[in-house]
Amino acid sequence: MSEKNFTAEERDAMKAKLAESKTTKSRAKKSPEEARAEGTAEIKAKIADMPDEDRMLGEKVFAMVAETAPHLMPRTYYGMPAWANDAGKVVCFFKPKSKFKVRYATFEFEAPANLDDGNVWPTAYAVTALTDADLTFLAERVRQAAN
Repeated sequence: MSEKNFTAEERDAMKAKLAESKTTKSRAKKSPEEARAEGTAEIKAKIADMPDEDRMLGEKVFAMVAETAPHLMPRTYYGMPAWANDAGKVVCFFKPKSKFKVRYATFEFEAPANLDDGNVWPTAYAVTALTDADLTFLAERVRQAAN
């Protein structure tokens, strides 16, 4: 497929994913503590590089996930802050609005998240601000997803 079929943002995300594959392989050889420390530093660096609005949201999401599901492993996912289960599969991630130049950020869940609830359930939430009530709501989703 030609590069013309992808936006610059999509190409950047694909490059980030390729780099993450290499990082994941090297972290697998490290102790869980070392891998967690590296993942945390990586996520914090990504959040620090975000525009102000995204950075404020990213910091709140980071703190909420770290407190709610400390067993999830911090890492990046297509260059975005993410948290993975013991099998290394991403459970949830924060997509800043600046990533694809859209009007809102999202907090999303991937297939390994245990969110099943009947025939239909949400896997993504648009985020324009985060109140304490919003963080409590998302924390409940993370708690369920991470079990």
